[in-house]
Order: sequence, then structure tokens, then C-alpha cells
Amino acid sequence: MPSGALNGIKVVDFGQMISAPFCAKLFSDYGADVIKVEAPGGDAARHMGPFPQDVPHPEKSGLYFINNTNKRGVTCDVTTAAGRAVFLQLLQWADVLVENNLPLQMKEWGLDYESIAGVNENLVVISITPFGQTGPYSGWNAYDLNAFHLSGASSRYCGRPGEMPLEHGTFAADYFGAVTGAAWGMAATYGRGNAGGGQLVDVSCAEAIAAAFVGGQNIGGYAQDGKFDKRTGVGMPLGAPATIMPCRDGHVWMLTLEIGQWQGLKQVMGNPEWADLELFDDMQARAQNADLIYPFIEEWTMQHNKMEIMEKCQAAGCPITAVFTVAEAAEHPHLAARDYFVNIEHPELGEVKNLGAPFKLPASPGGPVTAAPLLGQHNAEVYGEILGLGAAEIAQLVSDGTIGDSA
Repeated sequence: MPSGALNGIKVVDFGQMISAPFCAKLFSDYGADVIKVEAPGGDAARHMGPFPQDVPHPEKSGLYFINNTNKRGVTCDVTTAAGRAVFLQLLQWADVLVENNLPLQMKEWGLDYESIAGVNENLVVISITPFGQTGPYSGWNAYDLNAFHLSGASSRYCGRPGEMPLEHGTFAADYFGAVTGAAWGMAATYGRGNAGGGQLVDVSCAEAIAAAFVGGQNIGGYAQDGKFDKRTGVGMPLGAPATIMPCRDGHVWMLTLEIGQWQGLKQVMGNPEWADLELFDDMQARAQNADLIYPFIEEWTMQHNKMEIMEKCQAAGCPITAVFTVAEAAEHPHLAARDYFVNIEHPELGEVKNLGAPFKLPASPGGPVTAAPLLGQHNAEVYGEILGLGAAEIAQLVSDGTIGDSA
């Protein structure tokens, strides 16, 4: 791999599914040397898919592939004394451990922070869980959906008022927790001189969602007078146009509140007579008359394509966007121009289109270069070169099931 911004940082990824693997991927995609440690049975994501032609295969899971690029992969059964010893040797080598296991599970394995802090005093441990390392829910078996809904985000977003909330975006809490862990884990790594060594970075996915989704517009209001925002369905109750509109080839999302934005929309629509009422120059008045003006706007949008509407409104200073499908986003020329898509060769999947670097660092570029590792692909390399184990010792670990067979 080319040198990246995090070149020289050594990371052990001891996670499954989303949060810890994606956090570690943010390190690996920017140059850190990341070793993914899986139980001999593999990361649970290997069995989740999606799979090509919907045929399950542990080396062809899209979920596993996208969260584990640029890593080396080994297997290790930490439930055995020999496996735990090998794992602790890896921690002596590492700068960072990323994990998302339940606190009680890590304690049962003898791998909780208190147990491993003495192995490497400079080790930064990023623990990402739904509810954090402390509190009444810290020991609960939980998933992304538990973390998301504990935050109150489902009351605020997604669904019509007075009706049941709708589902949230897939793995939103896990991905927010992962980015939070990567940011502050990196800060802890580079701040070891100030802190006097490594430390535990305790990330609660629920709290990450609460801060990002709910906090900004609600904490102050609730603290002052007990009021908070709730879901409104499509659009905003206090201003208009602020809604999703159908058009000739899909939908557009418009948020045209300020007077200049409203004047821009009127211009693009051809300055229809109904829109010239002075009453409509105020966004709250437009909201109060939304049932009147939305049918007029829809009559206009249905005569145009979404890209035409977005581009004309952009030129007129009116914030309206096309609502893109996933397929349209994957082929979008803007993202392609920013090199946000890369093709990666995989021994089982062939050439796979993948997402590139989400953050641009021109002086030290990052992004996926190598495919996610096969199960145990780098056992001999890592255990031989990093831990100094000989061929006979590695063969014994394979024989007794401590590390399993290499891919």
C-alpha cells in the first residue's frame, strides 16, 4: 500500500459485523497496519450477505467485504489459553485495539481493559458498544436498532405525527459509533504523550446518535421549557415549501424558505400568477397555506425531470435536490469525478466496485486498495513475522484448533 496519513500506526481489529470493523477500516484505509483477528468460525458478517446471486458463501459477503478492506486477516480462538496468549502478544505489538464485544464477554475472556492494560501501557483500546461500558444497559445483548431508539431519534424522525415511527437507516447507530470511535481513538493515540500512555475510549452508539441526530435542536429547548421536536411526516410545519414532491422521473426534495429562495423558485416556475400574492412572501404564511400551494407546485414538477429541476433551481439560488436512487448514486458523475468509486480484485468475487476514501487528504491519500482478507489468510505471515513463531509452532496452533486453517 502507498504511505497514508496513519502510516506507522498498528491496529488490532477484534470486532464483528459493523462498528468495530468499520472503525478499524478507517484506520487501514488511511495507511495504518490493521490486523483483523477472527475466531476460527469467522466474523458473523461473513454469513450476513448480500451475496452474489443470493448464494451464501463466507468469502463473498458484501457486508464483510466493504468493512474490511486494506487489512491483514488472522484467526485466533481466544477462549483457549494458547489463543489468549497469542492474542496478548499481538496487543504488545499494537498501538490500538478496536473491539465491539459486550463488556462481560471481554471480562470472561480475560481481555477487558483492566486485564490488558498492563500488557502494553501505550495501548489505546476503542470499545464500541450499543450502550457503553457502564450503566444499567451495558451488559445487555443489543443491536444497532436498540442503540438508535434509546436516543429518542425515532420520536424525532421518520414517520407521520400521531402514527407509528418508520424504520431508520440500516446500521446508522453502528456507523456513527464507528466514526466517533475512529476520531477519538486517533486523538487518544496521538495524545498518549499528554495522557501518560494509552487509555480506554468508551463509545456508546446510542450516545453518538443522540448527539448527532437529536441533540442539536432539542437539548436547549427541553432544558428551558420541556419542549422538543417530534416527527412531522414529510416537510416542515413552520415553513414551506419544505417537502418531497413527485416529478416526471422520480422525486425532488425542496427546502425553499427564505425570501430569496422563494423568489428563485418562482422564477424557475415561470412566475405563475398564484405565487405573486404578497401573502406568500412569508414562509410561515406559505406553511399555513401549504394545502393550497403544494398542488400548484406539484403540477409544475410533474412536467419536468428531477435533474432539470435541481440544476435550474441551483442556478436560481433555490435549494432543491433530486432524490437519487442507490443505482443512480452509484453511477453519478460527480462522485466518479471525486474518485469515490474504486475497483478491487478479490480471489473469490473477482473485480468488485467499492467506495473510495470518504475524506480527502491530497498530501497523503487514503482509500481501499486491497480486498478484505480471506479467513485466516495472513496467519503464517503475521504469526511468523510479527510474533516470531516458527513453522512448527504455527502448525501446532493449527493442529490444536487455536488459529484454525489458513485460507
